[in-house]
Amino acid sequence: MLRITELRLPLDHAEPALRAAVLARLGLKPAELRGFTVFRRAWDARKRSAIVLIYTVDVELADGVDETALRARWAGDRHIGPAPDTRYRFVGHAPADFFAGERPRPVVVGFGPCGIFAALVLAQMGLRPIVLERGKAVRQRTQDTWGLWRQGRLDPESNVQFGEGGAGTFSDGKLWSQISDPRHLTRKVLTEFVKAGAPEEILYVAKPHIGTFRLVGMVEKMRAEIAALGGEIRFQQRVVDLLVEGRGAQRRVRGLVLDGGEALRCDHVVLALGHSARDTFAMLQQRGVHLEAKPFSVGFRIEHPQGLIDRARFGPNAGHTILGAADYKLVHHAGNGRSVYSFCMCPGGTVVAATSEPGRVVTNGMSQYSRNERNANAGIVVGIAPQDYRQTPGDGPVDPLDGVAFQRHWESRAYELGGGGYVAPGQLVGDFLRGQPSTAVGSVLPSYQPGVHFTDLAQPGRGSLPDFALAAIREALPAFERQIQGFAMADAVLTGVETRTSSPLRITRGRDYQSLNTTGLYPAGEGAGYAGGIMSAGVDGVEVAEALARQLLAEAGLPGAAG
Repeated sequence: MLRITELRLPLDHAEPALRAAVLARLGLKPAELRGFTVFRRAWDARKRSAIVLIYTVDVELADGVDETALRARWAGDRHIGPAPDTRYRFVGHAPADFFAGERPRPVVVGFGPCGIFAALVLAQMGLRPIVLERGKAVRQRTQDTWGLWRQGRLDPESNVQFGEGGAGTFSDGKLWSQISDPRHLTRKVLTEFVKAGAPEEILYVAKPHIGTFRLVGMVEKMRAEIAALGGEIRFQQRVVDLLVEGRGAQRRVRGLVLDGGEALRCDHVVLALGHSARDTFAMLQQRGVHLEAKPFSVGFRIEHPQGLIDRARFGPNAGHTILGAADYKLVHHAGNGRSVYSFCMCPGGTVVAATSEPGRVVTNGMSQYSRNERNANAGIVVGIAPQDYRQTPGDGPVDPLDGVAFQRHWESRAYELGGGGYVAPGQLVGDFLRGQPSTAVGSVLPSYQPGVHFTDLAQPGRGSLPDFALAAIREALPAFERQIQGFAMADAVLTGVETRTSSPLRITRGRDYQSLNTTGLYPAGEGAGYAGGIMSAGVDGVEVAEALARQLLAEAGLPGAAG
């Protein structure tokens, strides 16, 4: 099979035009082409009045056509070559009686995207994982989350951060990533999503997304497959302690203790925590697991009319069915040395309450599959380093939990500025740039629930973020205006605060995917500091499951397990 890349056609091309373009590109007669599949479809919108679609196409030749000769004819063309093999191959399979004796089953802690894929791949290899999720099943969790949004009632164990599906369930459901993927593991993740009910278009559109409502049903189907393959998913099972034996190089996991007091024997644990599992981070530090502080970002959510973004990005083609709601990606390097960038942009979506702790306000963004809400929103965030949030002066290593304390401080400040009840503090962009408080909404209606209290996000002595972050954002907004006309419109809304862009620490692991100092412990996903978003977390879950499977099968002496 051959692959053609960079095949360009007009935005409104007729359906037969793609086949004609494939024939023309390869110099084939119609009878010589058996068929083709679109591997990827993107677009080039640099010329807004003449947007073009860019295809990557896998081509199957008719019987009798010499593919070797055709490849040789196009050997010097970097856009024509053999199609890569993207099929997924398991590293091994356990026999049916693998757990017949005293061998403990592997455990996955957390059932977000990383934990789901770690558990799924382990189950598909016959390794029957036990999954421990501190939150509730996805539909019950959704009801609890709406309780916060509509009634200001927070359940600390069932919310945007905790529960089946992880934080990605209440997001835009973005299914793309910039990770290096030489093994095509993203294809494995997307294929499993399609099996679970996602639209097939996610396999080929350049920036696929699903949205919350569709994710709910998909997560349930993936859970059902794990259970059908011998896995076990336990909800409302919070891990409160880690049982470790030995010291130094002999230190290894021997079990977990659950909130109800149950001690679960296990020798292989995937820690697929979310970035908000702060109590678990503290427990791991107490048990001597190697942690390190890492950079993350803080900022606000910004909202504009979606139509403004569509027109700025697509011009006269705004609203086209194929293009959908426009997104953006912006970066500015401020004069104080800080980088300001857009994060988790949600076209046609809403700003949501994303706290998991009482007395704190956290924002995030969410879209449905349709992306048809009136506003676009994105995080406008500033990068910070461990030295920015260390709690004690000095030049030595920063305590890994200092980032958590930093986040909590600004989340509590946001709660105070909002006036309580999980109302968020907000300000119009024009007022923020002029340094004056906002008193009322303008033409852009904020979408955050339970509500927004307008104030001064940068008031002296009681600002909602560190002074350096406020200064950098104030400088960045006019710079972003030069890239997207209307971005710094006076009535655009800033809502605070966005603090959980990524984990504030890393549960460091080695090349074998195990903790640096605790054998049998496999840190994975966002909470461990190894992923950012649904796709990268899913891929990390696959890779960690493979590493665990190799180790477990090798310990059992099965041939080929270490391959």
